[in-house]
Amino acid sequence: MPTHVTLAEWERVATREVPSGDITLRVFDHGEGRPGEPPVVLCHGFPELAFSWRHQVFALASAGYRVLVPDMRGYGGSSRPADVDAYDILTLCGDLAAVLDDVGADDAVFVGHDWGAMVVWQMALARPERVRAVAGMSVPVARRAPAPPIPILRKRLGEDFYMVWFQEPGAADAALGRNVRRTLVAKEIYSARWAEQHDEPSSPPPWLSEEELGHYVETFERTGFTGGLNYYRNLDRNWELTEHLADRRVTQPSLFLTGSKDPVGQFMPAKDLDTMLTDQRAHVVLEGGGHWIQQQRPDEVNAALLDFLSEVG
Repeated sequence: MPTHVTLAEWERVATREVPSGDITLRVFDHGEGRPGEPPVVLCHGFPELAFSWRHQVFALASAGYRVLVPDMRGYGGSSRPADVDAYDILTLCGDLAAVLDDVGADDAVFVGHDWGAMVVWQMALARPERVRAVAGMSVPVARRAPAPPIPILRKRLGEDFYMVWFQEPGAADAALGRNVRRTLVAKEIYSARWAEQHDEPSSPPPWLSEEELGHYVETFERTGFTGGLNYYRNLDRNWELTEHLADRRVTQPSLFLTGSKDPVGQFMPAKDLDTMLTDQRAHVVLEGGGHWIQQQRPDEVNAALLDFLSEVG
């Protein structure tokens, strides 16, 4: 089973246009699936695309799973509504339900990375009947904050912390879009200080070829970053909209996977896994792994996912 999928191979994967309310999602659809097996839905984060899962799609399909991978709302070939309120967490969960409805599936195993992890954890809480099992990467499930999160983050980490900096419409959008290649190969977390620097773009990391980077650059030069930034601009609104879910726990079989060097762990430690996940099958930490774990360490990520799927599918 291939562990490195080329852009040409990825571009041959079939796609479907999936309506979700007043938008359309582009969904990559690969693998036949076995009778009785739920599909596997892979959800990317920021700033990524369905393409970020290229190494997983073929491995999972080769193992007998049908794999559905959306360009999430606001990204790539999917609709990018202008209204910030169009990106709240319950609406994003509605998009995932629409993906299942489109293929006639009652439920699925959901796997998410970064913002995609936040969405699939919430999907398990808000729409548990549609979630057979759930796996999150990089971003752990967390208990409901005692107050809206942005003021808490502003007080703890300051105005220049990226989630706080992202809140003002237009500012981060322009900074990230000014030099897309530089943005996508940045080695530090985005901030106003980072935006004021004028260093030349560096080479892509070892796990990303120039051709692959070019695909990301071309796409984000076309779409901009506003769609993804609007996810962050709903953090306080999400807190308000999910009050009715405060006492729920993720009861489905679950997996959390991260890299030991993922910077997310510095400000979002996985301290709530034992209380929030009532059927946690594994907590995998890949030594030396960074944030973009499914692209950086595809062999180990695929092995962990296949082990998990063999238990819960």
